Amino acid sequence: MISEILILFFFLIVIITASEIFTNAIESLGTKLKFSEGVTGSIFAAVGTALPETMVPLVAILGGNSSRVSEEVGVGAILGAPFMLSTLAMFLLGASAYHFRDKRKKKHIIPEPTGFKRDMEFFLFAFLLAFMVAFTPHEYRLVRVFVALVLVLTYFYYVIETVKASAALVKDGHATEESKGLYLSLVFKEHMFFVVLQLLIALGLIVVGAKGFVHGVETLADIIHVPVIALSLLIVPIATELPEKVNSILWIRKGKDTMALGNITGAMVFQGSLLPAIGIFLTPWSLNLTVLTSSIITIIASIWIYLLALRTRHISSPSLIVNGVLYVSFVGIVLYMIISG
Repeated sequence: MISEILILFFFLIVIITASEIFTNAIESLGTKLKFSEGVTGSIFAAVGTALPETMVPLVAILGGNSSRVSEEVGVGAILGAPFMLSTLAMFLLGASAYHFRDKRKKKHIIPEPTGFKRDMEFFLFAFLLAFMVAFTPHEYRLVRVFVALVLVLTYFYYVIETVKASAALVKDGHATEESKGLYLSLVFKEHMFFVVLQLLIALGLIVVGAKGFVHGVETLADIIHVPVIALSLLIVPIATELPEKVNSILWIRKGKDTMALGNITGAMVFQGSLLPAIGIFLTPWSLNLTVLTSSIITIIASIWIYLLALRTRHISSPSLIVNGVLYVSFVGIVLYMIISG
């Protein structure tokens, strides 16, 4: 038991270190390409750090030993990722903003409002579509395939709209700025090649760290006899989404609220559109009671976030306690299900 915990701690350190290297490279990339913080956070950072949790459902679906277990883990991980981001990650973002309020010299989270609102609109559209198609009969295969294609096109349209808005945002003072020089520039000259090299090194370390962490969690869960569905909905998404959470905490500490929030909401769009499309193509895409519950809580949490985006430019840390309560509520429901039977 102690060795498993030490292994988890080691891979956690790898993930945190890789996330710091990644955020540094992403800031340099966004600065050199003259993109807005919205593009850098919602697309570059979000997709990059979404790679570890993207691997989990794909490996589970394509390489699982049992079709039932692989589908359960796959669908659970696909829908569990937006759940974690909309609840736990948002709560941690608010808690971090409160904790670093003196260093930040501001109490509220103040993102660029149009990108924040756009992210949540695209996510709600895609996730609700993916959620509702699960209730269509399996014989309606063409309907499901059509929805999957719509989800793929939705993400690419989202990317186009986000990039299109970048130029105007840069003019309005929302350009990506480096907090410090590229780490590799301490050894090599400042050049785009080394920005990309550092980015690839960081992504490699993130993937290795996340896979090692997930393997350690699975081993530990097996020892303490945690059910597969609880693992796929509660434990695996937490482990694989550590990069997003760590990146956002690093950016919120620096006062880069647009990038911190965009890293989460951009990942929500990616994981609420492309990953469900893969799930619809490769699995029966049916929801059991646990996955249904997590999906409903995700929708409630996301609507709350969207209302915050509509209501004010400033998001107070206490307002995100709601997301934390929703996460704890789901954990309580899952534990009750496990205990009762």
